[in-house]
Amino acid sequence: MKKYISPSDAASFVKDGMTLMIGGFLGHGTPERIIDEIVASGVKSLTLIVNDTAFPDKGCGKLVTNNQVKKLIVSHIGTNPNSGQKMNNGELEIEFSPQGTLAERIRSGGAGLGGILTPVGIGTIIEEGKQMIQVDGNDFLLEKPLRADIALIYATTADDMGNLIYMGTMRNFNPLMAMAADTVIAEVEELKPTGELNPEAIHTPHIFVDYIVH
Repeated sequence: MKKYISPSDAASFVKDGMTLMIGGFLGHGTPERIIDEIVASGVKSLTLIVNDTAFPDKGCGKLVTNNQVKKLIVSHIGTNPNSGQKMNNGELEIEFSPQGTLAERIRSGGAGLGGILTPVGIGTIIEEGKQMIQVDGNDFLLEKPLRADIALIYATTADDMGNLIYMGTMRNFNPLMAMAADTVIAEVEELKPTGELNPEAIHTPHIFVDYIVH
């Protein structure tokens, strides 16, 4: 299977109404070239599962600014004023999920679990509409798993098979999202021939990666 595709080819997989996971923290570790092509495509009514909405001109914030997003599942939006404005105007549905909870929901989606139990959010608006489960006399919220149609992730290094290595904080949500989507597209900085990566240094095995954008 040919894994190498162009940024425009990657964007062509994204259709109206799809759910996307996009890696990154304030744009760091985000596949910017792919996002630029999605912006240019004009696709709309997207649901994004992201840690944050970066900035108006960076990361997935560009999709929010360009009115291509209908819903966000996110931990915070404070660095992108457009997100808050659209939420307050009723143009954008937002489901807030505490950052650690969000990561665990994605992980459980990738691992095929039924969700996680957490005390985080009890007594706040986070618990509204969620099932409470008691374990050994303690209350926990059931947070359901998250999956996406497509995960768009970013890695520092890949080999021809699609094994990925992330540098520093680029690791953030990317490895989790690579496990929790039907199609995974990785934008990478550096390509190596198969066999040159130290197996013990690989963060995401190639079996999770469908396509590579260099």
